[in-house]
Amino acid sequence: MLGNITLGQFVPGDSLVHRLSPISKIIAMIISAASIMMFPDVTGLLITAGYILLVAVFTGRTVLFALRGLKPLWILLAFTFLFQSIAIPGETLFNLGFFDISKEGLQKAVFITGKLLFVVLLASIVTLTTSPIALNHGLERLLNPFKKVGLPVHELAMMITIALRFIPILITEADIIIKAQKSRGSDMTRGNPVDRVKALVPFIVPLLVGSLRRADELAVAMESRCYQGGVGRTTMHQMNMKVIDIAAVTVSLFYLTLAITLRLAGW
Repeated sequence: MLGNITLGQFVPGDSLVHRLSPISKIIAMIISAASIMMFPDVTGLLITAGYILLVAVFTGRTVLFALRGLKPLWILLAFTFLFQSIAIPGETLFNLGFFDISKEGLQKAVFITGKLLFVVLLASIVTLTTSPIALNHGLERLLNPFKKVGLPVHELAMMITIALRFIPILITEADIIIKAQKSRGSDMTRGNPVDRVKALVPFIVPLLVGSLRRADELAVAMESRCYQGGVGRTTMHQMNMKVIDIAAVTVSLFYLTLAITLRLAGW
């Protein structure tokens, strides 16, 4: 399951989405995510599904990696669905132990879970089609106006990029630790809850130690290369908005306009 986590990974390709500027991809993702949250009912999910399908057409096979990355989220999605089903009162359809499942609760559960699913899918598509370096430069360019108020833009963009880049590295290390523990007869999936929590200790401790070691090695490597932050730094490739970038942002703005219209209309 850990190997299915795609957030923070990059899949090289030559699709239209790959060729977009990181700036336009980040802007389009933010606008699209805001639009998804603004839709008032399940009808918006159908429109969003069509919008995601349109994005997938111009993403190529990369969208398959994004869909595969949703598998590890099934526990979060299932919990969200169940919580919304039992938390919203209304016309009772059936009982689930001590809880009543209402028609309104099921509708809300489908709505909220669908929103979460689509937002994660969009974020995965952006990280899968953008290299860490390009993503760092895109974030820095977008945050540049905040330099005037003293925000360390370059350092903040670098920190976000390193965090995203460390996700697949830590996942790989966690998978190695799990296999090593299994080879020694340890199984974190058996026993009562107390035993399972105790079995996590031999897993968490080496993972934490390994994370601190990697962070220390990265800091030493940056210092040995005289890294001084964003002061006076330039980039080899300048990012300019092209026609396809303007078109991508325009499509996301049209999607946002549609969401606002449906919201005001109360659909």
